[in-house]
Amino acid sequence: MSEPLGLFGGTFDPVHFGHLRLAEEAVTHLGLASVRWTPAGQPPHRGQPQVTADQRLDMVRLATAGNARFVIDAAEVEAAAPSYTVHTLERLRRELGPTRPLVLLVGADAFAGLNSWHRWRDLFALAHVAVSHRPGFPVETSSLPVDLAAEFGCRRAADPAALATSPSGAIATFAMTQLAISATQIRRLLANGLSARYLLPDDVLDYIQTHSLYRNP
Repeated sequence: MSEPLGLFGGTFDPVHFGHLRLAEEAVTHLGLASVRWTPAGQPPHRGQPQVTADQRLDMVRLATAGNARFVIDAAEVEAAAPSYTVHTLERLRRELGPTRPLVLLVGADAFAGLNSWHRWRDLFALAHVAVSHRPGFPVETSSLPVDLAAEFGCRRAADPAALATSPSGAIATFAMTQLAISATQIRRLLANGLSARYLLPDDVLDYIQTHSLYRNP
């Protein structure tokens, strides 16, 4: 089998250094060949973002341009339908075949709500799941909903290197450098005319300012 391919989806509203650091450390900890970034076009679990899907896609392109291991998947933005992870994974399986190890990257908070995702149990037949967490605060079954805790208990991979030995089905965890940055925080700062510099790449911040994004009406 070839090296695992990481899959990183999200609204990225806007993309920031926390997102970039998660993807970077996932490559190292999980032995990924690359990370495919997939901005959501129409995120079903939240209200429509203040900026357009194309603008969010542009910002992700700017943020990832300097890393050869980061690639962009614009399919969800281009689709005229809600962005469900299971549909994206099914599309990638058709594209990449049944044997390539795929690794869905999620943060610990998102993973705790995985059982609310559309057809969430089907995700494990399509990809591995890798969960990033704060150093010293590992993912525990006691913190998860009962049905998700059961899946976590039986699928957990003690060694992330095991993700390369099968195409899907395992759950791995890895500690990442904690950056107290959120897209909500950035939007709030920008809406109030405050500086968000050093929370996101300069190219992304320049794009936001050029297009007057996230300002209060």
